Amino acid sequence: MELWLDEALELPNGRALKIKVKEFLHTRKTPFQKIDVFESEGFGRMFTLDGVVMMTEADEFAYHEMIAHVPMMSHPNPERVLVIGGGDGGTVREILKHPSVKEVHLCEIDKGVVDVCYEYFPEIANAMKDPRVKHAYEDGAKYVQDYKEYFDVICVDSSDPVGPAEVLFKRPFYETMAASLKKGGICTTQGESFYYHGKVIKELFQFIPQVFDHCGYYFTVVPTYPSGIIGFTYCSKGPDPYKVEPDPKRVPKGLKYYSAEMHKAAFTLPPFAQDYIVRK
Repeated sequence: MELWLDEALELPNGRALKIKVKEFLHTRKTPFQKIDVFESEGFGRMFTLDGVVMMTEADEFAYHEMIAHVPMMSHPNPERVLVIGGGDGGTVREILKHPSVKEVHLCEIDKGVVDVCYEYFPEIANAMKDPRVKHAYEDGAKYVQDYKEYFDVICVDSSDPVGPAEVLFKRPFYETMAASLKKGGICTTQGESFYYHGKVIKELFQFIPQVFDHCGYYFTVVPTYPSGIIGFTYCSKGPDPYKVEPDPKRVPKGLKYYSAEMHKAAFTLPPFAQDYIVRK
């Protein structure tokens, strides 16, 4: 009998991502969510949270490279970095490819995600064992309140705006991030798909330009995310994202998706998506 995964996130809207599963590897229920790990036919090993695809081995690089390297390459010397969420370790892995980094704070609310990824995705997750990485298992919105003008870069590698991640899409959280960034600091956040989630993006840009000196929205292409496209907000107390000229000499070796050219191209949106974005 064939086994297929129907992702639950878009089913109420009449849309489904269907992935053939070769083997069911693991399940656990944490205080926050249900974690399942599969071996899939077309995307390699993957895991879901409450039935929603979080990561697959086949396409994770397109997400992790873009959430991390766009802010890291926009900052002249990123030394202190905070990752909120990101318990799979992919964003931390990419951040550590920059030699300027002295410390990375990983704040993941659900330690179960980290534990599962250490066991089933070691090539991605083991970056979190680097001695420069400081772990905190708590609410990221509260964690960041304890750091004033401390971080150079913040990456919010969150799930969608439901449950424990809902607070990460609200103005008070963005205000707290702005206060925790040093002068010239930059944060990027998971910003949903401009095909499916225009309302969410519009709501974000009703307040982001009031909180940060510069802001923007860029995207990457990930086949297993809703619509195949996932975007990011770019919020800056320093460089204007539309004027950044990434130095090709600083680009880490061996990347599969990010490049200086892709960095700039990712901010070019189709006209209908541009209508969601408000800039100063």
